[in-house]
Amino acid sequence: MTEAVRKNRLISDNAPSPGAAKDLPIDMAKVAATKQRLLDAGVKYCYASYVDIHGVPKAKCTPIDKFEKMCKGSELFTVGALEGMGLTGPHEDECAAVPDLDTCTIFPWDKTQAWFTGALHYHGSPYPNDSRVILQRMVDKAEAMGYRVNLGIEPEFYLLQRDAEGRLKTLGPDYKGISPAYDLNLTTHVMGILDRLAGYMDELGWNVYSFDQEGGRGQYEFDFGYTDVLSSADQLTFLRLMIKRAAIDAGAVATFMPKPFAGEFRSGAHFNISLECLETGRNLFEPQPGAADLMAERYGIDFSRLAFNFTAGLLKHAHALTALTCPTYNSYQGLLSQGAMADMSWAPVVVAYGRNNRSAMLRLPANRYCIENRAPDMSCNPYLVAAFHIAAGLEGIEQGMDPGAPMNQNGYSIGSSLREQREQLLPRTLLHALEGFDDDPLVDTVFGEFKEIFLKQKLKEWEQAFYRISNEQLEDHLTFI
Repeated sequence: MTEAVRKNRLISDNAPSPGAAKDLPIDMAKVAATKQRLLDAGVKYCYASYVDIHGVPKAKCTPIDKFEKMCKGSELFTVGALEGMGLTGPHEDECAAVPDLDTCTIFPWDKTQAWFTGALHYHGSPYPNDSRVILQRMVDKAEAMGYRVNLGIEPEFYLLQRDAEGRLKTLGPDYKGISPAYDLNLTTHVMGILDRLAGYMDELGWNVYSFDQEGGRGQYEFDFGYTDVLSSADQLTFLRLMIKRAAIDAGAVATFMPKPFAGEFRSGAHFNISLECLETGRNLFEPQPGAADLMAERYGIDFSRLAFNFTAGLLKHAHALTALTCPTYNSYQGLLSQGAMADMSWAPVVVAYGRNNRSAMLRLPANRYCIENRAPDMSCNPYLVAAFHIAAGLEGIEQGMDPGAPMNQNGYSIGSSLREQREQLLPRTLLHALEGFDDDPLVDTVFGEFKEIFLKQKLKEWEQAFYRISNEQLEDHLTFI
């Protein structure tokens, strides 16, 4: 008599789940076609990903032969164990990650792995505190009004290396001038990493058109084509992962800390947002030929009325928006006119818009029909930031808001008094921004219960950073009085 062969078995697809619904609508033909494409490309592992409150991607690794189960939401996540996700406590149920098959991205640096983003599901529905779900709600609202929201992001980051003592310093040779911006020698010095990243982005179809040494020593920026807002947020999420990987492979370290060095430039992630007509594909921020607009004539900027309305909505909610665009304690050490830098910071400081004015929060650029918010930095969660941009801008359109006259002069002279700072400048600290976030009724409409989750997390971060006593403080003040 032969001994029975034991076989490990999987949980049945018919078993109950606290995450995705049993009758979740799935296009199995599309699932099969996607799996075959991945197999043909040599993919062995897949990730159904989501982001935490910081915009950091999270996932489990699923072998390709279990792809169908992953697509049905088989992988469960105890999101309460993560920061700022809600469902806190050991008694809460898990969420399931359901991938959006249209986001399929094979790692350019390792063709055996593929990444998907999508939505967390909880008790049979999309989880309302999932950042991408929040953005999807605002995208749906815009589309119901006949708008497709487009977004282009300008990512900046620092590349670092460890010295003989293990301390991190900027990658590349020393630069003795005030600003190394656009320096060809510094760009070519790290071309190995930059070339690899450019190749990855082009392989993904992002349409890179330039990259350069930025204003900080060891700081770089990539510029590539814009796309729909959901895809753009996905791309920034994946880009940060890709930059980290390229740096590690070159023996370097990448940082997205907004202001890693007091004397160097902050790392921004400027949001360039525009609306497109769903029916015609026309950019609705572009003025219509032969149709003069009174606001455009009054303010001397040749944009459409819709663009001015959208701008006004963003300005109305500037303080709450800044809590999202600049979400860390360190973010506000970069929102200043100069500080410890050798020259001006080129950072936005004033709650205003202007024609090509970089000291204002919002810029209506001279070379493209979009609204550029210069406040977002590289630490932001792009889904949350984009969602509130849409909500604030659409409110401006619905109410026909007027942004008032543009500020076209240098805003760095504003703020000499405390009253000016309070009335005209962007929030000076994370705490001030969170107070604006808490007081803004639009926040409740957009985020629901996530508002309190966000405030709790960010207030904790504020307190941890604010109450810390540094060695510099002790050196300066221990025996001062």
